[in-house]
Amino acid sequence: MADEQFPAAVTALEEYHNIEQRMADPEVASNPEKMRKLGRRHAELGVIVSAYTAYRQVKDDLEAAKEMASEDPDFAEEAKRLESELPAAEEKLRTALIPRDPDDARDTIMEIKAGTGGEEAALFAGDLLRMYMRYAEKRGWTVTLQSENTTELGGVKDVQLAIRAKGTPAPEDGVWASLKYEGGVHRVQRIPVTESQGRIQTSAAGVIVFPEADEDDDEIEIDQKDLKIDIFMSSGPGGQSVNTTYSAVRMTHIPTGIVVSMQDEKSQIQNRAAALRVLKSRLLAMKHEEEAAQAADMRHSQVRSLDRSERIRTYNFPENRIVDHRTNYKAYNLDAVLDGDLQAVIDSDIQADEADRLANQK
Repeated sequence: MADEQFPAAVTALEEYHNIEQRMADPEVASNPEKMRKLGRRHAELGVIVSAYTAYRQVKDDLEAAKEMASEDPDFAEEAKRLESELPAAEEKLRTALIPRDPDDARDTIMEIKAGTGGEEAALFAGDLLRMYMRYAEKRGWTVTLQSENTTELGGVKDVQLAIRAKGTPAPEDGVWASLKYEGGVHRVQRIPVTESQGRIQTSAAGVIVFPEADEDDDEIEIDQKDLKIDIFMSSGPGGQSVNTTYSAVRMTHIPTGIVVSMQDEKSQIQNRAAALRVLKSRLLAMKHEEEAAQAADMRHSQVRSLDRSERIRTYNFPENRIVDHRTNYKAYNLDAVLDGDLQAVIDSDIQADEADRLANQK
């Protein structure tokens, strides 16, 4: 029986219908955060339910065709056809049942920091910022700059942005599902604008990404006694004052030493709320990283398992070449990639990750 062969699919179907009932509850429907959480889980289970429904359809049709085959030769042919389709339906269901990253449907906080290379590194960090903003635009996501520290030549010393999907995407379409592979050291090789001798220079920028916590995420609770909050005046490029009020916030989580600064919102209250959400996201990522380490389930292609001192990608301008060192992906369309055409590079990481999950499942 199908139910005996795939009990996990039956459990997923039951949870799926239960969530639909909860989402129809007026009290839940009027709460955006609850609806967002339930919608995320509903979309995650939907992949399993769809594969299970298709499998059951083939299975049931096959049994019916076999029963009728003795009375009608056409049903015998139908049974042969359905029998040939069954293995593919089974495999699709097994693949859907492989546990995926529970954060895939979440939105993402990204930080880009200029590394070695001085002004050239800052200019490259600015190139990466534009690349991710263009990529987000192509995916229909929204980008909010939460803090930015720029240089006089237009480079970026460091920047933090929130990248969010619209609505409730399926897990595979979530922001984290794609951008979690971007964490690490990105290296650039090109002739800097500050180089008068025409020599190629190598510099780098670091990218850190983590899934954004929900406003009411009950996984993370922060005791106000554990927070040290400093208020200071917002500043712009070159240290110039943005306004004359002390609206910028620096929030320190004493137990972990995590520091979050926020100054781009208009008021101190808004900056405090934004900083708290980023802090919760950092703590959520740290919690999941510890859980993954304990379960020995850290995969090479995910940012949470990445040694951030390790280069993950090289951008070679003279040859218009981009290389992902984790998957050996190589292409000669760097100009297009920097304009946001990043999907093929990310797909190479997704495919490597899926291959790992399939290998670990067997």
